[in-house]
This record gives sequence, structure tokens and C-alpha cells, in this order.
Amino acid sequence: MNTNPIGKNNPLVLASRSPRRKELLGQIGIPFESVESGVEEAARSSLLPSEFACRIAALKAESVSHIRPHQWILGADTIVVMENRVFGKPRDIRQCWEMLLSLSGKNHKVITGFCLVDPGGVTVHVEAVTTRVKVKKMSEDEIEAYIKTGEPFGKAGGYAIQAIGSFMIEHIDGSYTNVVGLPVCEVINAMITCGALKVFPL
Repeated sequence: MNTNPIGKNNPLVLASRSPRRKELLGQIGIPFESVESGVEEAARSSLLPSEFACRIAALKAESVSHIRPHQWILGADTIVVMENRVFGKPRDIRQCWEMLLSLSGKNHKVITGFCLVDPGGVTVHVEAVTTRVKVKKMSEDEIEAYIKTGEPFGKAGGYAIQAIGSFMIEHIDGSYTNVVGLPVCEVINAMITCGALKVFPL
């Protein structure tokens, strides 16, 4: 069984097709391959938001570990939460409008759960990271114009902090990359602790 740390000849497997997560891993020089997990984001039932995010992240990682045995697997799930209401990815224009109007002028939390599965198929780390975000008060014209860009779709909460959506963010408290889709500092720390990385940067 492969027990080597992540490297050029032993890439990490990202259990996601998220372009944001792939971009973040690429920026920090982690060799990786991307495999879609196929896990559906089901209703969270009685779980706390952080528990829900961790549960989905673990399901993604564990699902892909069966496809790519003997490799390190990373699963992640990002949700937006305000007043115990979970905002996923908007299904259509109407839902996108409702999300952005709800977030306008208020504080919310972005929670990313992530999970590491080792080459033996054992889940070795699960963690949720929270960032607090303040959105400015937006006019209806701003919301409409932003929706027309098409950017909100496919994004939890209906916005992308790293792109056009940055215009609406007054301030954040916590990890910026967490809001993008992956808390890089915490993920690297976990990888080192679990033996997925011997040293970083590579």
C-alpha cells in the first residue's frame, strides 16, 4: 500500500470538480487530480451547519477513496449560513434574488467542512472552518445587475468573493480562502499533522 506523502509522483485526489478549489490548490503548488464524487447535497435535517458541512465533505472523500484507493483524498463542502438558515447554490434567478436580498446589509457565516482520507481508506481528519462576512446594503439595481453577470450561479450563497462579488463585501473576520471554498491554512496544517505532507511549501 502507498504510504508516501503527497508529491509529484503521488498527487492528492480532490473529491470535487470545483474550479475554486482547484485554483486554490494550484496556487499553492499542491500536486493533485480532481475526481467528482457524485455526492448530492441533501437536506441537513437536525445537524448543525458545521456538522452538515463536515458530513458532506466526508461523504465526498469516502466515495472517491473507493475509486482511487491507495491515495490521499480531500473532500470539502462550503455553505453559507445566516440566522440558522443554510444557503446553498441558487437553483434559478428567483432563488438567487431572494438569497442576495436576504444577505444584503447583514452578517453571515461561511462554513467549509473538509475531510482527509489516507491511502488505507481511513478517515484521519475532519474539520469545519468558519468565516464571518458582512455584506453591504445593496440596491435592487445592484442585485439585478450582479445576477445578470451569471456569476452567482454555482456559488454557495449566490456570490463569489474572489471575483465580481467582491464589490458587495464590506469586511470579513477569518479565513479569506475559506470563503472562496477551501481554508488553505487549516488544510495544510491538517495534512502535515496527518502525514500527508512532510513539509510545506513543497
